[in-house]
Amino acid sequence: MNRRTFKQGIHPLDDGKASTKDNPVRAMRPTGEAVYPLNQHLGAPSKPVVAVGDAVLVGQTLAAPSEFVSAAICSAVSGTVKAIEPRRAVNGRQALCIVVENDGRFEAVSDFDTPRTATQLSAQEILDIIRDAGIVGQGGAGFPTHVKLTAKPGVQLQTIIVNAVECEPYLTSDYRLMLERPEQLVEGLQVVLQLFPHAKGVIAVEDNKPEAIRLLRQTIQGNPRLLVQELKTKYPQGGERMLIHAVTGRDIHSGKLPMEVGCVVLNVSTVVSIWRAVCRRVPQISTIMTVAGDGAATPCNIEVPVGTSYREVLEAAGGMNGEPEKMIAGGPMMGLAMVSLDVPVQKTDSALLLMLEDEVAQYEPTACIRCGRCVRACPSFLVPPTMARAADHNALDCFQAVHGMECIECGCCTYVCPAKRRLTQSFKTAKAAVKQQQRRRAEQKAGK
Repeated sequence: MNRRTFKQGIHPLDDGKASTKDNPVRAMRPTGEAVYPLNQHLGAPSKPVVAVGDAVLVGQTLAAPSEFVSAAICSAVSGTVKAIEPRRAVNGRQALCIVVENDGRFEAVSDFDTPRTATQLSAQEILDIIRDAGIVGQGGAGFPTHVKLTAKPGVQLQTIIVNAVECEPYLTSDYRLMLERPEQLVEGLQVVLQLFPHAKGVIAVEDNKPEAIRLLRQTIQGNPRLLVQELKTKYPQGGERMLIHAVTGRDIHSGKLPMEVGCVVLNVSTVVSIWRAVCRRVPQISTIMTVAGDGAATPCNIEVPVGTSYREVLEAAGGMNGEPEKMIAGGPMMGLAMVSLDVPVQKTDSALLLMLEDEVAQYEPTACIRCGRCVRACPSFLVPPTMARAADHNALDCFQAVHGMECIECGCCTYVCPAKRRLTQSFKTAKAAVKQQQRRRAEQKAGK
């Protein structure tokens, strides 16, 4: 069997998936208010099209894209717009939000969840539907999908890659989607292929998911444009650059878009959302989350309406098993540590992890011992010790000179470091500072 992969990376000792991988997805209906940050995607924040006091229905547009690289936001509940005000988001920052008072009836717009034949739609109609449905990449980045699928002049797209790797420890929501909704995934990929008649679709799955591989191959049988590609299990194979290399052998860097090497990469959940929007008229108003960790009383996978508070998600999942020292939105490698559960679930959110012990806090970082393990692990072929020196001294020009902006923040270097140095956090801070510096310089240049 030809099992491909990328170079370097790591193999976490325990992937933490056993507690939830066999648990079917279950739905929840929130009772509390729904909060929708206007910047829950890359690009420009959405622009509200409702006002305080307006009645809204499930599936109704609350905010429209303000620019080309932006996304619509639709309501997951019915009720009344209670406020448009700053609220704290999952990243800990304040964001302008639309707050809807949930009436508990979940009344939907008239054509919600009604069939539509995708093959009768033009490419532009499909793109418009995806845009109006507010679909963004659900692999974590949140890039507006209609932008990603808009063909660039002179570019011949060859491969649509479905990222079905789910290499992040603990997460099993995409795995459950592949097992429970394989037809929706395959039909969603076929919808995307309508936009690119000369491209093929590749569903890339790691070999630790044999049941998903078997089921997907059975579902695509007889379709010459579709392929299920088995990959070796390794972290962070789900990274866009790593996945493109594993599937096609082509390499890209931060200044290059996948489309420039003939590829587009879409997450499993994103492709299913495309199917729901195009074939069932359902906008992106929910996300499937894994609730896990030794602090979760009942580890599970749960379909959560966007805008629901994390606290309500935890209650629906069965609550806590003790008092966790650490709560993480997302996976343990690339997720965000949380200080409060009173923040809303966003389109890109995939997990809530509850850890009874904060293992990272147990170790005090020491000086680098020059072992080179981080260099051998880095999937971007960077030299983390050199980057760390620049980052720790706030030498931003030096950080850029040693290619620090190529870091994908996967956490491999921190994971393998015997000195327990928090390298990834240093790089995140330095990258944010560089971007802020670049914005400031651009503003100064524009002012002149």
